[in-house]
Amino acid sequence: MNIGIVCYPTFGGSGVVATELGKALAAKGHKVHFITYQQPVRLDIFSENIFYHEVKVSDYPLFDYQPYELVLTSKLVDVVKFEKLDILHVHYAIPHASAAYMAQQILKSQGIKIPFVTTLHGTDITLVGKDASFAPVITFAINESNAVTAVSESLKQDTLKHFKIKREIEVIPNFICLDQYKYNGNIAELKKSFAPNDEKILVHVSNFRKVKRTEDVLKVFDIVRKQKPVKLIMVGDGPERSSLEKLCRELNVCHLVKFLGKVKDTERILSASDVFILPSESESFGLAALEAMAAKTPVISTNTGGIPEVNKDGVSGFLSNVGDVKAMAENTLKIISDDITLEKFKENAYQQAKVFDIRIVLPKYEKLYKSLIV
Repeated sequence: MNIGIVCYPTFGGSGVVATELGKALAAKGHKVHFITYQQPVRLDIFSENIFYHEVKVSDYPLFDYQPYELVLTSKLVDVVKFEKLDILHVHYAIPHASAAYMAQQILKSQGIKIPFVTTLHGTDITLVGKDASFAPVITFAINESNAVTAVSESLKQDTLKHFKIKREIEVIPNFICLDQYKYNGNIAELKKSFAPNDEKILVHVSNFRKVKRTEDVLKVFDIVRKQKPVKLIMVGDGPERSSLEKLCRELNVCHLVKFLGKVKDTERILSASDVFILPSESESFGLAALEAMAAKTPVISTNTGGIPEVNKDGVSGFLSNVGDVKAMAENTLKIISDDITLEKFKENAYQQAKVFDIRIVLPKYEKLYKSLIV
C-alpha cells in the first residue's frame, strides 16, 4: 500500500505513535509518506520506503495567523496526486481531519478517490475539543471520515459523550516496539551513575504540563525517601519546570533529584529505573506508562482515563485516585520493599507490555486500510 500519514512532529504521544506506526508499516514493505510542517523527531527519512513532505507556510502580511489548515489541504492534494497514494491516515482531529476532508473533496472533483482514517489521541477530544468554537468542525470531520479509531475505550466513550457522532469508532490501542526497549548496555553501571549507594530509582517522564500533576511526583518521592533510600529522575520539560524546582528546594530534596530535560532515548533511563510515577489528572491512554513497562519498570499511576486499560492494579503496578499522594507513596514502598517483590513487578510489567506489542496492533491498522481501499 501507498500510505500518507499526517501528524504533529513533536515529542507528544500522538506524534510518536504516528511516527512509529509509519516506520513499522515501511518495514513491512508499504510505502509511507509523512506530511507535516517539520520532520518528526523519531523519523529517519533515509529508511527504505519512508518519504517526507514538508508543509511550508509562507509569511503573508495579510494574515495575523498563518492558514496552516489550508496549506496542509493543498499539500495533501499535491502528494496524493503525484505520489498516487492509496489512503490517508490523519492523527489528531484538529486540524488534520478537516484538512483531509477538504483535500478529499478537491480530489473527488478531479476524479481521484482517496479514503482517510482519523485517529483520535486524547487532548484533541478531551481538552481542545471541548472548546465550543471547535465543536461543529470536529463533529463534522469525525462523521465524514471513512474510518475513525480511538487509542482507548475511555477516549471512545469521551468522544461519544461530547460530540454527536453518527458513525462507529474502532478502538485500536497505542502500541510499543518492544525490541527498542531492550537496553544492551550495562544496566548495573548505568544505575550506579544515578544511584551510587544502591538507592532505588524513581522516574517520571512528561511534558511538565499542569494536567500531569508533576508536583505530586515530588510529594510522593518526599514520603518514600523518608522510609527508603531513593533517588528521583525527572525527564522532560515544560511550563511547570520552575514550580517543580521551587518545590524541590522547599522539600530540601534537590540533592536527591536529577532534572534531565528532554531526552530522546528514554528507554535507557527507564531500564535503569525501579518505579515509574504517573500521577496525571487525565490520560487518554498512558503511553508513557506503557513505555516504562516495556523497559521492565512497574508503574504507580492514577486510575483516570485510559490508564487502567494499560496498568493493571496489583500486577504491573498500582492505581490510585488523582491527588492521593499518600496511597501512591505506600504503593511505591510495597513494590520496592524487597528485591524479590520488585523483580516480580518488573516481570509482570513487561508481560503486560507484550499485550500492546506493535506486532499485535499493526495488523489491525493494515486490515482497516485494506477495507477502505477499493
